Amino acid sequence: MTVSYVVSGFAVGLLVGLTGVGGGSLMTPLLTLLFGIHPSVAVGTDLAFASITKVAGTFAHRFKGTVRWDIVKYLSWGALPAAVASTLLLKHFGAVNDSIGELIRYSIAISVGLTVIALLFKGKLQVWLNKHPEKQLQGRMLTAATVLCGLVLGTLVTISSIGAGAVGATLLVLLYPRLSPAQIAGTDIAYALPLTAVAAVGHWWLGSIDWALLGVLLLGSVPGITIGSLAARAVPEKILRGLLTITLATVAFKLVW
Repeated sequence: MTVSYVVSGFAVGLLVGLTGVGGGSLMTPLLTLLFGIHPSVAVGTDLAFASITKVAGTFAHRFKGTVRWDIVKYLSWGALPAAVASTLLLKHFGAVNDSIGELIRYSIAISVGLTVIALLFKGKLQVWLNKHPEKQLQGRMLTAATVLCGLVLGTLVTISSIGAGAVGATLLVLLYPRLSPAQIAGTDIAYALPLTAVAAVGHWWLGSIDWALLGVLLLGSVPGITIGSLAARAVPEKILRGLLTITLATVAFKLVW
């Protein structure tokens, strides 16, 4: 079983390195569907996994100057309180009981579905918004919408561990269509770091992190991400995105049915 976890961590890391899509969209469904791990434990372990792996990415983007810290601030205003509130609700209702496990399972399916939509339409949305600048939010409305998106993402990520990657990036495209791809990626990673860290601490408090499993997954994912990142330019992006979209759509269907 340990070898299976290492191989799974490597496979997810490889896909993350190749496509840039957050590992939660792949890792959490994998743990629940393939290994039968309780949804709460899968979510908590994946959040700890994400908070560790996003540290290097944040520092790299900070060094390159591709993080919009003002946007990170507004997203965090919504996301961090939402993460705390969601943790308290999970504590109140019992994070590891079967009924909450089913709720989390469905929330994972919804989050995976949103990731599929994000993968399909993010590029088209950005092109359309840049052609129609009159549709773009400005000033206080933009700030309020950013905080609200942070609140939604904070809730989604804490409950399902999914949403900080492709969904978060798509919301950034909708709100800030003039950002470069590097700025979208850097800002998305930078705000997701404190969010996943706060959510992971919450799940540690709830007792829903399997630390041994986390260590084994990291053992496989670190070399996977490294190899995937190095090989990314050699594999056509359209093929990878298409494969990933089909995989995630199948996962969402399987989680529901």
